[in-house]
Amino acid sequence: MLWQPALPDRYLRLGDDEIAEAISIRRRELGDDLLILGHHYQQDSVIRHADLTGDSLRLSRLAAEEAGRRGTRFIVFCGVHFMAETADVLTEPEVAVILPDLSAGCSMADMAAYEEVEEAWTAIGRVHASGDEKRRVVPITYVNSSAAVKAFVGSHGGACCTSSNAETVLRWALAGGEAPLEPGERVQVIFLPDQHLGRNTARRLGFASEIDAARGDGPSRMALWSPKRELGGLDDATIREVDVLLWAGHCSVHKLFRPEHVEEVRARRDGTIVLVHPECRQEVVEQADRVGSTEFIIGEIERAPRGSRWAVGTEVHLVHRLARSAAARGVEVRILSDCQCLCTTMYRIDPPHLLWVLDHLAEGRVVNRIVVHPEARRHARVALERMLSLVERPLAAAAVD
Repeated sequence: MLWQPALPDRYLRLGDDEIAEAISIRRRELGDDLLILGHHYQQDSVIRHADLTGDSLRLSRLAAEEAGRRGTRFIVFCGVHFMAETADVLTEPEVAVILPDLSAGCSMADMAAYEEVEEAWTAIGRVHASGDEKRRVVPITYVNSSAAVKAFVGSHGGACCTSSNAETVLRWALAGGEAPLEPGERVQVIFLPDQHLGRNTARRLGFASEIDAARGDGPSRMALWSPKRELGGLDDATIREVDVLLWAGHCSVHKLFRPEHVEEVRARRDGTIVLVHPECRQEVVEQADRVGSTEFIIGEIERAPRGSRWAVGTEVHLVHRLARSAAARGVEVRILSDCQCLCTTMYRIDPPHLLWVLDHLAEGRVVNRIVVHPEARRHARVALERMLSLVERPLAAAAVD
């Protein structure tokens, strides 16, 4: 986590309406030089000021296009650190990407440090080199990862993925990635940093997880790599055998949803549809009625017929926003769990911090700029571009025996 200086007292003394008006004034002053991005998980008091809203990758891509069209000089990303990094990778170098609060990180992204990924890659390669079978390891990283990890993946023949295209990217990796497999060669995928998205995606392709194996539905084709343990907590035989190594990372929001929350909904017998994000654990996903990305969840609620009921397993600010909109159409939406399932680091981006960075821009100073090193930027962009090329070129299903 980066250090964020405390705001001057005057920002803390302003009322909500005063801050909102001051932000609006600064936006008008800065005009097309400024583009404010608001992630779906952001609180309403920030979203109201966003020029564009969406998930992290969509926002970065839209921002790159819109900045070029407008001649924008400053992008203020109301999200978390890895999102601002992705925006910096995809926009032109002369565009300054700003994060209103530098302490707005992502616990999932932090669970896969570059040094740990590098050590794991070396150790896994050493194990395969000492075995009899020829294995090719292809890394995949979720976009919820640092630019350094994206760069590592890009420079080692891998690709990024999102929750909506993870299946397509995983098929590509299992087919060999950038080059056809040689005779007798097998692929192993290491999926970073979200174990749950990796596990749920691989299961959709027919691979039994270690959870399935424990139930007697194995043998497992996956294993969990714990970076804090020697050799990931695994033995050589397991590393050589499994097809997917899952990094021991998770989303602090989606891990809060549990199977008993689904069971409570079912017990009401009122026809409520359970809709969850694939970052939820396997035991929740397999009980849900529908599973999909943030954009999928939004689309399902927007298309929901009048009179339908939904319990949604994702971040609370987004669910409340969807619920308000749906209520006007006669659709009932509630969060799957009554716990405070909010992204606490995203919550650090608030109107006072947004006003603080805009005041500096209006006075000719850039604060909290996020800059990715040129070498990391180049390799991270490769990983992102591989993913984007696959979205437009779906592959046939990888063989699963």
